[in-house]
Amino acid sequence: MQRANCSLGTQPPESEDRDGDQNGAPIIQGEMVSDLLHHLDTHKSMGPDEIHPRVLKELADGLTKLLSFIYQQSWLTGEVPVDWRLANVTPIYKKGRKEDPGNYRPVSLTSVPGKLMEQIILSAIT
Repeated sequence: MQRANCSLGTQPPESEDRDGDQNGAPIIQGEMVSDLLHHLDTHKSMGPDEIHPRVLKELADGLTKLLSFIYQQSWLTGEVPVDWRLANVTPIYKKGRKEDPGNYRPVSLTSVPGKLMEQIILSAIT
């Protein structure tokens, strides 16, 4: 399998209140992280970090505080851990001649903790 390095920008996202004023970074709540960990689908595949969702789900109580801290620091600094920017990319056949590379689509398996952070950031900015 092939690894791709996808950068998520270097500037930390900023939130605005209704008047358009900058009010700083949101606080990433441990309850949200815990809820996401407890509701992980254990039948999904692991990413290049080889951390299976079942492990994260079963260790959710111990990982919540640690991951909350990492997510908060990542938000404040605008930096994402390198392992969370890697992906296993696999070509999946669509239709047509199998010899034609255009008949395949890429599917990326990324890190589960990285996907959780994406969900948190998405909920914070929407």
